Amino acid sequence: MTMDQLKAFGADTAQGLSRCMGREDFYLRMVHAGVEDPHFASLEKNLAKNDLQAAFEDAHALKGVMATLALTPLSEPVAEMTEHLRNREEMDYGPLLTRVLALKKKLVDLE
Repeated sequence: MTMDQLKAFGADTAQGLSRCMGREDFYLRMVHAGVEDPHFASLEKNLAKNDLQAAFEDAHALKGVMATLALTPLSEPVAEMTEHLRNREEMDYGPLLTRVLALKKKLVDLE
C-alpha cells in the first residue's frame, strides 16, 4: 500500500499523516492495522444476531479508527451506521454493512 494508492482511494492522507507525527511509515502501519481491526468481523456477527448494542460498540470503535486515519470513504458509512445503531433503529443494516465491507476490501487489496 502506498500513499498514492490511499489518495486514489479517497483518504485525506495529509490529515492522516498529521495525526501520525508526519511519519509516512507509521501512518501506513496504522492503516494496515486499521483494516485488520477485529471490530469488522464482530460488527458483522453482532448485526447477524441483531445485537444492536454490541454492534453499536463495534461501529463506534471503527468510526474512531477510520476517522483518525482519515479514511473518509470508509469512515462515512461507518459513521452513518454508528448513528443508526446509537438510536437502536430496527432497520436493514445489510446495505450499509455491504458497503463498509466492500470499502474495507478495497483497502486490503491495496496491500
